[in-house]
Amino acid sequence: MIAVIDYGMGNLRSVSKAVEYVGGNVIITDNKEKIKDAEAIILPGVGAFRDAVKNLKERGLWETVTIEVKKGKPFLGICLGLHLLFEKGYEFGEEDGLGIIKGKVVRFDLPHDYKIPHMGWNQVSIKKNSSFLERIKEGEFFYFVHSYYVKPEDKSVILTTTDYGIEFVSSIEKDNVIATQFHPEKSQKAGLKLLSNFLKLVRTS
Repeated sequence: MIAVIDYGMGNLRSVSKAVEYVGGNVIITDNKEKIKDAEAIILPGVGAFRDAVKNLKERGLWETVTIEVKKGKPFLGICLGLHLLFEKGYEFGEEDGLGIIKGKVVRFDLPHDYKIPHMGWNQVSIKKNSSFLERIKEGEFFYFVHSYYVKPEDKSVILTTTDYGIEFVSSIEKDNVIATQFHPEKSQKAGLKLLSNFLKLVRTS
């Protein structure tokens, strides 16, 4: 069973449906015991960093997520779920994240001809080998919606980057933790490949 964490933010239904489509057994939940019992965790999310931190803490999920990730449970973060892994976010003021990945989340500062948020299809450049990227080609397109991006201190966690006025980190991988800035559940065949690859990693972990 894969737990898609419900903390009141994000397109939980579309994420769970996409994972089910590639053969995953999914539960959408904010129940700590069910999250602990799950084989893997998916943390999706759309919205503001500060609101997400507040919601996770109010539902008593902050420590649960941290503990399960540190125990080695496979984890997939999507969009805001990527941001929350980092130490600091700066949307509506400074806020502490989970601190699982060293670094910060900052707003795009782009030339005037680039719109914020970055929205729509864009390509990824692959920076290291990963089973998560099996059958994904260099320059593959994925779907993005975001105004902030992550800046990891440790460059070895960078899985892909994307060019939008600047080159920014569009996915990371460290041990049992994988997270994407783009939305696999909205990225058609390429996104489904990634979710299928995540399932394979879960089954072999």
